[in-house]
Amino acid sequence: MPRRYADIYPSSPLLNSDAMQHVSAAALMSVRYFQAEPDSMPEEVFAEHHVLLNLCETPHRVQNRRDGELRDFMFHKDEIIVTPAGMKSGWRWFGKSDVIVVTLDPAKVQKFAQSELGIILDRQQFADLPQFNDPDLCAAGIMLRDALENDDLTSGVMFEAMSRVLLVKLLQRYGQKRPEELALSARFTTDHYGQVLAFIRANLDRTITVDDLAAEVGMSPSHFGRVFKETLGQTPMQYVLAYRIEQAIEMMKEAGRPLGMIALDCGFADQAHFSRSFKQVMGQTPRQYRAR
Repeated sequence: MPRRYADIYPSSPLLNSDAMQHVSAAALMSVRYFQAEPDSMPEEVFAEHHVLLNLCETPHRVQNRRDGELRDFMFHKDEIIVTPAGMKSGWRWFGKSDVIVVTLDPAKVQKFAQSELGIILDRQQFADLPQFNDPDLCAAGIMLRDALENDDLTSGVMFEAMSRVLLVKLLQRYGQKRPEELALSARFTTDHYGQVLAFIRANLDRTITVDDLAAEVGMSPSHFGRVFKETLGQTPMQYVLAYRIEQAIEMMKEAGRPLGMIALDCGFADQAHFSRSFKQVMGQTPRQYRAR
């Protein structure tokens, strides 16, 4: 069974986003900062994607075994290594490391890519990128690390913002989109998804039907419902409800915003309808969720 990357670290991180109390970005990623003496990590298959951002000014020798193939190389500043979930990977480093390690849950990455960027990712999600240079992405990682140094509301806001920036950059540059087939009319494409998402966003406060969504992409409701579920794993109306709840959760971060107003802004008939739907999806009422 795949393990979590954090389960086998040979040393404790100097900074760890899991310990932050004031952010919800932990739902997107975990960020850990290490300065570790020469050591090794055994080969394991991990349930998460992991991204290593090298901050060390001095190049140092690293060995990385990936699915049985050994790489022996010099690791330079601003170089990054992406290891997709499900790949067997092990490490040995011969100099003191100075790295940021970002771990990403594939299901949450898929959800973020769909709802925030309108991207349908391939099953693997990220290309197997054993070593590449990206100072811009490393700079975003450094800002994340700096936000970890103080567990307060200001740092939490910075971490929240930069976690999204890093993930957007990572997905736009190195994410693997689901390949399109030649017979575009026979399936649900990324362009179709973008049209549907734009319609939902523009009409969030209104009633949305399968007929509305199907018309937006020029399909019959029955064909649209079938290919949508085949592609996204849920019916169009399940997706619309989940999207309304996601947006409501974001709005609930504004402490002074009334739940009744949030209900109407997210397309629910009234606060009671919002509360029932929210509990159906989240297992608790909006009031309970906000209090927590």
